[in-house]
Amino acid sequence: MINRDISTLSALLVAGLLLLPGSANAQSFLQSSTGLSGQQQSEEQSRQSQSQSAQSGGQSSNVDASPRANWQSANYGPVVKPNDYGMEANPPKAEMDKLDPFGANLFEGGFRGTMADGLNASYKIKPGDQVTLRAWGAVELDQTIPVDAQGNVYIPSIGPVQVQGMNSQQLDATVRSAIQEVFPQDVQVYTNLQGVQPVGVFVTGYVDSPGRYAGTPSDSVLYFLDQAGGIDKDLGSYRQIRVERDGRTVANVDLYDFLLDGDIQRPQFKDGDTIVVEERGPAIAVTGDVKREYRYELQGQQLSGGDVQQLARLNSGVSHVLLRGDRSDGPMAEYFPLDEFGSQTVQSGDEVLFSADKRAETIVVEIEGSFYGPSRYALPRNARLGELLDAVGVPEEMTSVHDISILREGVAKQQEEALEKSLQRLQTTYLGYPARTAEEGKIQVQQAELIERFVQKASKVEPTGQLVVARGNSGIADVRLQDGDVVKIPETNDAVLLSGEVTMPQAVVYTPGMSVEDYIEQAGGFTPRANDDEILVAHRNGAVIPADDARLRAGDEIIVLPRAPTSNLELAKSITQILYQVAVATKVALDL
Repeated sequence: MINRDISTLSALLVAGLLLLPGSANAQSFLQSSTGLSGQQQSEEQSRQSQSQSAQSGGQSSNVDASPRANWQSANYGPVVKPNDYGMEANPPKAEMDKLDPFGANLFEGGFRGTMADGLNASYKIKPGDQVTLRAWGAVELDQTIPVDAQGNVYIPSIGPVQVQGMNSQQLDATVRSAIQEVFPQDVQVYTNLQGVQPVGVFVTGYVDSPGRYAGTPSDSVLYFLDQAGGIDKDLGSYRQIRVERDGRTVANVDLYDFLLDGDIQRPQFKDGDTIVVEERGPAIAVTGDVKREYRYELQGQQLSGGDVQQLARLNSGVSHVLLRGDRSDGPMAEYFPLDEFGSQTVQSGDEVLFSADKRAETIVVEIEGSFYGPSRYALPRNARLGELLDAVGVPEEMTSVHDISILREGVAKQQEEALEKSLQRLQTTYLGYPARTAEEGKIQVQQAELIERFVQKASKVEPTGQLVVARGNSGIADVRLQDGDVVKIPETNDAVLLSGEVTMPQAVVYTPGMSVEDYIEQAGGFTPRANDDEILVAHRNGAVIPADDARLRAGDEIIVLPRAPTSNLELAKSITQILYQVAVATKVALDL
């Protein structure tokens, strides 16, 4: 049993620290491997240091060991997580023009689909509109009256009334007042703006399809821009849009207000108005740990880091910002904590890379199999397997603690990459060589078909990523745990599984003293495709070993590999090696 003070770990384990009656901890079954004690390690390091000093000829006092730069400064500090950009010292700078502009998807929503009816509360009456007028009591009226070219409606017995430029409420009050001047008593008045005249608006500038488009005076700028195909993503501005009328600007529209807050200028259009989309202005690139990477257009030549944070939608956990660009004294790159970035100045052409660059101090490990307590634990980043097993209660008579293993994503990825390289090497070695005779060419065609079928099947397997931590009779290796690890503590199993090229693949009861050959004979023997020289035994702890070297125990799996269907000995050997590799990574005998 590992003699270790686990008080620090225990403070983080929410449950499972108290062993239940009739249970034991998983580690108590095991013998830990021995290693250097803290004192021995200190003495060993001291000896190594003295040895290195002696090899240097005692001249270390003449060497200037001071750093040439402050490597923790903004200019020289760590820049980016290796997981994002491999082992490069700096991430690749985003190409500004390859990023979509913020708002690029704005005109995919179908603004052109529905034309406004023009009857909103702020609509201003103009010549050509239709007004419904009803009056009863002292006078009876029921007419639809057009607004004439002078902006008047002509009411019988009343005369012309000026209504141009009024909204619907002002219209009702004005007409009511005009009628009551003539008929001051016993008269009721109702007015309604029945319909408006359509307008034609020119859309030009940096849009996909400049032209003249029909609408109503109350339609939004987005309606007309959408009819023109939207703003040119590469050249057009989303922040500088003008509405021109008779040579003067009547409205300036910034679509960022609409994209961020839902606000938009609503000018009332007149026939002949022109919408002009200006050329794209200065911009910055925002990349990294954000919801979407965009090119953001500036209103001026610069803005603050706080403004950039308001524009960008950051992912959770962002802790640092890389700011890169060009200044009058040359290129610059600085790395800031997020709370310091708000006061920085970002200029046109800069790239802002947000990064979740703060290492978590805890990891989450999952447990599967036979145990008491919760299945997930939050542990210190340097927690080891032995510490966790000391804190986990297990059913004493039901747990196969010698078969403990770890499923790890990193191991699965390494197994997958190794298998992919082996398959590529197989194709490179045996495909593409010219045949010297017709018979040799026929054989090569058959081999090529075999290899392609084999590669296609082998490339679909998914490695388990099982890490073998058992050390035979020496216990369990006290490895450091990683975030996402799954620790498997299997229950006892009384069966032996036979798979692969056996006549009747099955699970049979484990019988002490029976050999691998006995179990295969009990399952009907080998199939005609079996390679009786390649029989593997897979223990539940993840270890896969040749049957000749294995000592069977309950829960094992006997895997009979197939014979490579080729007379080419070298090709057969290569395929067999990959079959073995697949069996180790997946516990499966690939069917040929």
